[in-house]
Amino acid sequence: MRFFLIGVVVFAAAVGLALTLSADPGNVVLFYPPYRVDLSLNLFLLIEVVVFVVIYALIRVAKKTVQMPQRVALYRQRQSEKRASRALRSALQAHFEGRYGHAEREAEEAQELPETAGLAALIAARSAHRMREYGRRDEWLRRAEADPGLRAAKLMTEAECLVDAREGSRALVVVAQLHAAGARHIQSLRLGLKAHQYAGDWDAVLKLLRTLNKRDALHPAAARQLKAVAYRALFAAHGDDSHALLALWQTVPNADKRVGDVALVAAQAFNAAGLGYQARVVIENAMVAEWDPRLAEEYARSGDEAVNALLVAPARAREGKALPGDSRPQIERAERWTREHPADPSAFYALGALCAREKLWGKAQTALRSALEMSPEPRLATAIHFELGRVFEQIEDPDKSREHFRAAALSNLRP
Repeated sequence: MRFFLIGVVVFAAAVGLALTLSADPGNVVLFYPPYRVDLSLNLFLLIEVVVFVVIYALIRVAKKTVQMPQRVALYRQRQSEKRASRALRSALQAHFEGRYGHAEREAEEAQELPETAGLAALIAARSAHRMREYGRRDEWLRRAEADPGLRAAKLMTEAECLVDAREGSRALVVVAQLHAAGARHIQSLRLGLKAHQYAGDWDAVLKLLRTLNKRDALHPAAARQLKAVAYRALFAAHGDDSHALLALWQTVPNADKRVGDVALVAAQAFNAAGLGYQARVVIENAMVAEWDPRLAEEYARSGDEAVNALLVAPARAREGKALPGDSRPQIERAERWTREHPADPSAFYALGALCAREKLWGKAQTALRSALEMSPEPRLATAIHFELGRVFEQIEDPDKSREHFRAAALSNLRP
């Protein structure tokens, strides 16, 4: 319908123009001695229109011819941009698909365009790192430095690669540059945490853990485990130096002292250093906040050594509390644990071990057998059998003693 209407309009215009021109009596005379040319006005106007169109076309052709090199250059640039953009998208897709070699080749092609060269270099660096080509990775990172707008992205990429490769010292340098540039976001703090962990700077690890916990940036279980690892390394660094261990424990925040994993690490270190009384205090305070079977087992192993008796005995005596070496409060506490946790074999194991240490053989047998009846895990079953073997050895029952020692050995061999 539209074409029909257009045709009608064109034909009507043609008819109108024909009628108008046929009614025009005008003439145009051109003199160029000795020549004279007579033209109708309509023909003259038609010639003028044709001449105008021809001149306009010639001017346009000349202009296009002059602009041809520039247009060719622009065309080539657009084609280059298209190829580079296509290569960048292909490199990203290949990297996420795990085809790192292909991603690196596509990133090389994307270097044609300066706007995409930096990003392509970072993609290639990550791909080379995944292929463990660390030399090529570092070369790509150097090429990415050419784009100053990508400095933070380059530092983040380099830090992640170094942390993944467990190069803690180099990663710390890069993370420091990243933080100096003002990028102290959660991911940079996580990278700093891992870098300090691999570098063995456990004080810095604990500091960053507190910062990340405030921002709720770590899973509580992961934070708790890493905190225990850090404190274990710090306590291990002090070895058997009792004064250094006590000084270190004083620097631990009160909130961390009540964490079962941290208290277990400290108690094990104190027991190993002969500070059994201090280990008992640590475990008792932690157990007030949360029941932990591992702490109950370690509580049974905390001996009655009084290495620090000279330090604690006067104050404890003034307060009317039990002195180091007195196991009666320990036994009473373990009995309370068995009442509060009647289905936990760790509580009964702790009570049995403490009673055996005080030579309460009957009570020790009862508690340890109760622990065995609860089908404890192999590790705890080994400890229970071994403790029962020692009890029967002390009461001169060699048959039962050998039986439990043998059961402890077999239990320890189970996968």
